[in-house]
Amino acid sequence: MSNNFSHNDVPHGNDNKENSTKRNLLSDIIMGLQFYSRLPVAKGKHETPNLSNIALALPFTSFIIGVFPALILAIGVTIGLPPLFGASLAIATWVLITGAMAEDAIADSSDGLFGGQTKEKRLEILKDPRHGTYGVSALVIYIALRIFALAAIATHSALIAALVWIAATILARSSALWLTIKLPSARSSGASASIGQLKKSAFFIGMAFAILIAFVLSTPFVGLISFIATIAVIIIISFFWARLCQQKINGQTGDLIGGLQALLEVGIFTMFLIGLNL
Repeated sequence: MSNNFSHNDVPHGNDNKENSTKRNLLSDIIMGLQFYSRLPVAKGKHETPNLSNIALALPFTSFIIGVFPALILAIGVTIGLPPLFGASLAIATWVLITGAMAEDAIADSSDGLFGGQTKEKRLEILKDPRHGTYGVSALVIYIALRIFALAAIATHSALIAALVWIAATILARSSALWLTIKLPSARSSGASASIGQLKKSAFFIGMAFAILIAFVLSTPFVGLISFIATIAVIIIISFFWARLCQQKINGQTGDLIGGLQALLEVGIFTMFLIGLNL
């Protein structure tokens, strides 16, 4: 899982202590935007990323990240673009804004987990920026499934497609952080290891906000039963992904967290589509 931070940009010593006393929701949102997007949200040096702070504000961060691509989809289809074309433009906007973080993660995860024979080799492949057959296949399927899901919903209503997409990304991104609680970091370095241990309280508070926001955005269209089933699917996918990661590398990495996010988004879209068609 790549991000915008470099060691040269991170304040040290007294700067960190001073920043920690000024924590507020806006600061945590900005921290999340710096980590999860390429949006120009702050000038000067980046604050040291802290996973617990990011998790607390992540539903709101995800909402901000998702608004721009969702607007492209809603406006494009409303003014007459074919749903498939509008959905493709929206996904392209998403990739630009996020720096293809989830896309790169699902590709690396697929290569690493299924392309190596030992833990060490799998970790080596996960760190390799090049993509193999498993990675390319997973990447193409992930992008295609989202485009077709959005297009299918936008055929009926561009606004509904935009709203449920935002809901799906909020749920997926926050839920994926469960992997950092369930499993230890597989490396002593890397994005996952560098942003601190996630506190369970921070994760569950962030998840509560994520579920609430997603509920408001999606339930009027997909229905309560479908939303409850979606939460169940999130739990099931997260459980089996964590189990696979434990078996393959006995831990987690940033790419595996991002890979889980991608899988969850597809699972959420699937349940939402079922709910919309009932």
